[in-house]
Amino acid sequence: MYKEISSIQNQLVKDILQLQEKSRARKKSGLFVVEGKQEIQLALKGNYELTSLLFCDAIFHESELQDFNVEQVKISKISKIVYQKLARRDSTEGVIALFKTKEHSLETIIFQGDNPLILVAEAPEKPGNIGALLRTADAANLDAVLIANPKTDLYNPNIIRSSVGCLFTNQIAVGSTAEIRSFLKTHNVSIFCAALSALKSYVTVDYTKSSAIVVGTEATGLSDEWLENSTENIIIPMQGEIDSMNVSVSAGILIFEAKRQRNFK
Repeated sequence: MYKEISSIQNQLVKDILQLQEKSRARKKSGLFVVEGKQEIQLALKGNYELTSLLFCDAIFHESELQDFNVEQVKISKISKIVYQKLARRDSTEGVIALFKTKEHSLETIIFQGDNPLILVAEAPEKPGNIGALLRTADAANLDAVLIANPKTDLYNPNIIRSSVGCLFTNQIAVGSTAEIRSFLKTHNVSIFCAALSALKSYVTVDYTKSSAIVVGTEATGLSDEWLENSTENIIIPMQGEIDSMNVSVSAGILIFEAKRQRNFK
């Protein structure tokens, strides 16, 4: 039988709330929270280690546990009141899991082909933007996503939610701008930086060789360290009144132009 939890004062419930709300708690414990069947399945497919699973039998049928690898996993049956306290999504599916975090150093990145296509995001702050970038990376089947000078940890629940689980489907590494530039140089990757100050249209450069598309924040763009050391600075020409777009939209345009040139291989 499963352990039953009906009180929001239960220590496990309190621990999960801390993991959802505090980056410090996630780093200290090495654990993070995933909500929803699809996201849990994607985390398992991404070889994340499942440690605990909680389900609300008023929403999630016990038989559905067979969809997960729950051997040697602590399983708890929680009341609807407890689940509503823990759930962060409007469309609840009645299941929450705890996974172990992974290391995301540059040394963990392994390229399968000879001409990788990489997305680099410098200092992204908004979890929603990071999640959208990861969804785009997954849609394009990029070889890696590198985050320079991160402002939030990858296991923020808002990143997991907005990425719809694509946090688990991409190869991701974090590092300083200098570290990532050195990594790209070591692997002979051309660097194409998106910048409003650029003169070169994004459709006029060649992305068919090893390439990194680099995007900055909407507020300040890319740092000079990127712009002054790129292979080419590129721009998406604007035809309306404003001069910039959401970073995830811009990244999507650039990435799929690169994919078009590569014939979606």
